[in-house]
Amino acid sequence: MKEYHLRRSEKSIKDEKIITKILNENPYLTIALCNDNKPYLVTLNYVYDQKNESFYIHCANSGKKNEYITNNSHVWGQIMEDGGYLKGECDYKYRTLHFKGNFQFIEDLKEKQRALELMIEKFEEEPEPVRVKFINEKALKNVNIGKIHIDNITGKQGGIKN
Repeated sequence: MKEYHLRRSEKSIKDEKIITKILNENPYLTIALCNDNKPYLVTLNYVYDQKNESFYIHCANSGKKNEYITNNSHVWGQIMEDGGYLKGECDYKYRTLHFKGNFQFIEDLKEKQRALELMIEKFEEEPEPVRVKFINEKALKNVNIGKIHIDNITGKQGGIKN
């Protein structure tokens, strides 16, 4: 498949610190899936695991997303930081990251625990009571955690003065 490059290279985000900041601070990502030549798009909350260059997602145990992923683990995704329309400038302030990766469901209890701890830390104002409730062997065996290993990531921005 042909590799495409950003037409307006001045909009490219190359700074790893900015990319990591966007990955860590945004609550949602959207992934595109395909099964039998039928597309499916889903927006999910996530946590970024910098150590493993992956996203973790809490999932239901069944459903359309799971069926698509089971049949085709390749995903394309986007994270968008929306800065709003810039009045009088006919421009929009944004940052987007696009990524390609592979989705898998996690079976290993230690990895599930790591994923849940990262999620709790990111989303909970008071993480300790939630940890006590959900970080135990029974809960870990029953929870379904998805992992997207990032193969490639690119960034683009607009309306941002450097």
